[in-house]
Amino acid sequence: MKQAKLLTQAEQKRVNTLINGHRYPTRNHTIFAFSFYAGLRACEIAGLKVGDVFDADGAVRDTVYLAAGQTKGDEANTVLVSKRLEKALAAFAATYPRHITNPNAALFFSAKRGGFSAQTIVNLFARFYSLAGIKGASSHSGRRQFLTELADKGVNVRVIQALARHKGISTTQRYIDYNESKLRNAIELQ
Repeated sequence: MKQAKLLTQAEQKRVNTLINGHRYPTRNHTIFAFSFYAGLRACEIAGLKVGDVFDADGAVRDTVYLAAGQTKGDEANTVLVSKRLEKALAAFAATYPRHITNPNAALFFSAKRGGFSAQTIVNLFARFYSLAGIKGASSHSGRRQFLTELADKGVNVRVIQALARHKGISTTQRYIDYNESKLRNAIELQ
């Protein structure tokens, strides 16, 4: 199985710059934030409702509860909201204050105000990666980057598995990237 490409810092900056230059930059940055800062899949991002993410007062929830129908495996799950994701969500709330007052509305909306499908989210990622000239990146790149960065910081693979919402640890291990530089750094830890 071919893995989604991890983005370099320069590629991430190019994508962010492109997002800033297009319609709905705050919405699009928030979609990317769910992928890169929480490891959500396209279907999970598309399934989010306003009330999953914001409480009745408009505050960002610290935990997102995904119903079975919102997940890949049709099993309810939880997603913890990091400070970086919270910051993106606060910007989203400030940009769309009326939108976040409807807890049953799809969190992300199109120009026609309809919700996004999983395929629309996949297409959005593909469009920005293509515009940035990044080959091999997909809607799964952020998820893979999220898990790899946790591993690079020394987070236990069982914790990463729980955050990825994977049933088996072998699936999680396939997401984590390694390269010669990481291997050389590892042998120097002796």
